[in-house]
Amino acid sequence: MSTRLRFFALAIQLTTLPAFATAPKPDAPPATIKLVGDWQVEVTVPASQPTAAPVTARLDIAPPDVATVVDEPKVLPLFDPKAAGWRRGAPLRGVITQETTSRFLLDPMSLVVADSAKSGSTQYAIDRDYAADLEWGTVGRLPGGRIGEKQQVSLSYRYAPLRIDSIVLEADGALHVVKGMPHVATPRPPELTAGQSRVANVFVAGRLTKLGPEHLFPILETSYPEPPQASPSVAEQRLPKTLRKLRSGEPLRVLAWGDSVTVGSYVPDADKNRWQAQFVARLGERFPQAKIELSSEAWGGKNTGSYLAEPPGSLHNYQEKVLDGRPDLIVSEFVNDAGLKPAQVLERYGKLLADFERIGAEWIILTPHYVRPDWMGLAAERDIDQDPRPYVAGLRTFAEQHPVALADASLRWGRLWRQGIPYASLLSNAINHPDERGMKLFADSLMSLFP
Repeated sequence: MSTRLRFFALAIQLTTLPAFATAPKPDAPPATIKLVGDWQVEVTVPASQPTAAPVTARLDIAPPDVATVVDEPKVLPLFDPKAAGWRRGAPLRGVITQETTSRFLLDPMSLVVADSAKSGSTQYAIDRDYAADLEWGTVGRLPGGRIGEKQQVSLSYRYAPLRIDSIVLEADGALHVVKGMPHVATPRPPELTAGQSRVANVFVAGRLTKLGPEHLFPILETSYPEPPQASPSVAEQRLPKTLRKLRSGEPLRVLAWGDSVTVGSYVPDADKNRWQAQFVARLGERFPQAKIELSSEAWGGKNTGSYLAEPPGSLHNYQEKVLDGRPDLIVSEFVNDAGLKPAQVLERYGKLLADFERIGAEWIILTPHYVRPDWMGLAAERDIDQDPRPYVAGLRTFAEQHPVALADASLRWGRLWRQGIPYASLLSNAINHPDERGMKLFADSLMSLFP
């Protein structure tokens, strides 16, 4: 049997966060974009941008790109309705991400499960022979159905990947659409050519029947608005030993402590692109005489409480793996602590701080990245500057009240929409794993602490 794809997602060249190929004037008001049809937008570029007069155009946006898969071979496990959607059965190959599947890409009416793709083959019945999570694109057989435990079946279906298109202004004042490359999890805005300015992005979010206002992203900022450097800097105030060692060239032991985001092995060229690797490399550039020794202690799917509960001798015992190495600087990242309420943050992190002070370690706390919108109570990926999670508020309060440094990466994730970027397009598993661009946001927030 063979699988025939009528759509191929081409490899996308690694880029930084999108910027104008030709930058508008810093004080230029942004373009406006509004819906005037299911797949049509009206864009107006004010005269104070690099044009002699206002420019308005109505532009058609292409509907989702539909991929068709015919005769995908699969041996189906038993369907598990109690598991997370991406784990309930075998994943459809077309919607697989870095480790899960991407939600709402599958056309639910298109799925056909048969014993082969040949004419006259037996087609199996959903809810009798097999069950499927049609949101997540997973399929499993049912007890008592006609599909055997080791039987290979044929799956055929359609799905629509994600895509980000850009509205661009040409040097001659013309507006048009540049179509992005579809991807199941991390679509990127298209690269522009010299003389083009990106004025808005349109997020074609998988299996859409029409666009909504939540899919329109005018470019309000071209980068995160870095606040003025404090004087003295945060590092000078709260990380004096770390800063002294960076400047003097004494060995500085840095421990990156966290969960699967700190494991980061899923990121291409992980030794270079994990947040801690980017951070230490940039520290070395800023302090050329520094001698930095980086180590990582990370446990996928776990949180600080998991470490504290591990007995002596275990692979992730807190005392042995975090404290006994006596790092000079601990940088913690725990998106898996996001279920903590502010009072719990003060209690848990207060204990950690007492332990770190006892061994003479300084501490930087990273606020977490944004994860899939429904896990954060968000209805859209626009107008989300303020992180709604109580955990993040608790971290900010804790840092205000204690001698620790806070690298507030959450603020940077919350403003991606202003740069025309739906933040979930930086999640390589479509749930909670930042790609190398998301890792860079952590490094950016860490570097902002240092003079």
